[in-house]
Amino acid sequence: MLRHEFQPGRLVAGLFLTATGVVFAGDAGGLWETPWFAAVPLTVGGLFLAGATAVVARGIRRRGGRAHSG
Repeated sequence: MLRHEFQPGRLVAGLFLTATGVVFAGDAGGLWETPWFAAVPLTVGGLFLAGATAVVARGIRRRGGRAHSG
């Protein structure tokens, strides 16, 4: 398996989009009732948190790289 850079922002986005899918799959399966607009805050909130996570991770990587190179 090829190694690749860990991207926590993509992980957060994937978790929230998966959660949105699970919520609506449970609604479709009759396990619970979900209002149609519930996808909006789940998706937008997840993408916002993913972006914030990516910015923080990028800042940590940049700061860590400067400390080691100097």
